[in-house]
Amino acid sequence: MAGNNEPKVTKRNRRTHSPAFKANVALAALKGDKTLAELAQQIDVHPNQITDWKKQVQERVADVFEAGNAAPAAPRVDVKVLHAKIGQLTLENDFLESALIKAGLLGVRR
Repeated sequence: MAGNNEPKVTKRNRRTHSPAFKANVALAALKGDKTLAELAQQIDVHPNQITDWKKQVQERVADVFEAGNAAPAAPRVDVKVLHAKIGQLTLENDFLESALIKAGLLGVRR
């Protein structure tokens, strides 16, 4: 292995960036104050990634105005989970009520 002058390749862990970070980078790229190479070096992201984020912003920018006219979406509710919780609470209430009646702390069942 003596004389092997090949550079050592280190594998970089995959990073995930928040949507807000991606939006800010894409807007900075659209603004054009810095080149893609300068921006990429500053935030330590590949220029192709910035180009992808910029493209996504350009494709979806009309959605901002469509969503502004619509009523805000209600949070998604999982009815099965809520029914399970209601069942659990009902069982717990019935158990506690019967325990209180047996202990003589609750006179008459309502």
